[in-house]
Amino acid sequence: MTGTPESQNEKLSLLGRRVLLGITGSIAAYKSAFLARELIKRGAYVRVVMTPSAIEFITPLTLATLTGMPVHSDFTENKDSGKWTNHVELGLWGDLFLVAPCTADTLSAFANGTCSNLLQAVFLSARCPVMLAPAMDLDMFTNEATLNNILTLKNRDVKIIEPGSGALASGLEGKGRMEEPEIIADFVDNFFRDGLPLVGKNVVVTAGPTEEPIDAVRYLGNRSTGKMGFEIAARLADLGANVVLIAGPVKIDTPPRVAKRINVMTAQEMYEETMGVWSEMDAGIACAAIADMRPVNPSNKKLHRADLPGKIILENTPDTLLEMGARKTDSQILMGFALETDSVEESLKSAKGKLERKNLDFIVMNTLADDGAGFSNDTNKVTVLKKVDMHTEKRIFELKSKREVAHDLIEMLSTLLIS
Repeated sequence: MTGTPESQNEKLSLLGRRVLLGITGSIAAYKSAFLARELIKRGAYVRVVMTPSAIEFITPLTLATLTGMPVHSDFTENKDSGKWTNHVELGLWGDLFLVAPCTADTLSAFANGTCSNLLQAVFLSARCPVMLAPAMDLDMFTNEATLNNILTLKNRDVKIIEPGSGALASGLEGKGRMEEPEIIADFVDNFFRDGLPLVGKNVVVTAGPTEEPIDAVRYLGNRSTGKMGFEIAARLADLGANVVLIAGPVKIDTPPRVAKRINVMTAQEMYEETMGVWSEMDAGIACAAIADMRPVNPSNKKLHRADLPGKIILENTPDTLLEMGARKTDSQILMGFALETDSVEESLKSAKGKLERKNLDFIVMNTLADDGAGFSNDTNKVTVLKKVDMHTEKRIFELKSKREVAHDLIEMLSTLLIS
């Protein structure tokens, strides 16, 4: 068994979801193995973070074998080499941070911002929603301090899976048992189905290049890989949006839960498909690198060397983003992209002009002058200009993975989309 979602005869309700499973020092930790297995059966990817005391109840080897992923329990992965565990990366990886079981001690630490072990550091670093399944004895659970900690966490929008009642490790009967793995998995299912901020929002995303034919085998194109647009589509879908992804010719798998993918080749096709759905959308993110020009008279067969023209006459392609801006209603939000190669000052001037000229709410500017930004890289460095009343706000982001950039951009977009 590996961390890759199964496909045979399983209800893959959590397909592609990333669940970071935290385990604390409770006798109920043995249930975490069954919980990890249940989440994987439903299609999730699972990574495990344990407190040092949790290791006394269940071994990391068991959980690593079940998930196919390394298990983390210390700030240093290798004390001899000094290699450290990146708690920030773990906090960014998950779509959900699920701590099951969660002891009274960990509840208190979370409520008070304590950071004395790796799991607590991940909690403080996590950008994703957090869900806790408490497990403790009856008197501990009903103690006023514990109940106050739970109330504090609920007020911070931490989801609490109430413990069940029954026989406890102390021999008492009452509330405090961690819920059964199948029930917890159902909570996770329901959360991703109903509890996400962009559920019910329709968003169109364009991604990748276009190819404008010269003849049957040659074309004018660009170096866009589609990576940024696909990460944006993935993030939107992760947050519950109904995403239509219109993609140029790229070799990237469709992200899980993207409602519809439309493949196109040319700028004309990109224009027609985008405008065909734009009126139904709440937002649009135009990330595609659409060709501005195309050959006037492309050949429908391959031209041999001797037949190639001495010059190629070009004409303008439809400006998809300009038309989206022209048709945009007051209730729609539009984000565009601008790749520049000039100085920072000239690049910002050009991006601001595009923001105003094309009636955008946001424009994302990056420049090939920055190492690690632009096409082909797995990283990007962007500056976002946002239209606010009669002026423009600027926000600069450092170099990050394109997945992290997508998180930042959708967080900005969401401020308008769900306001």
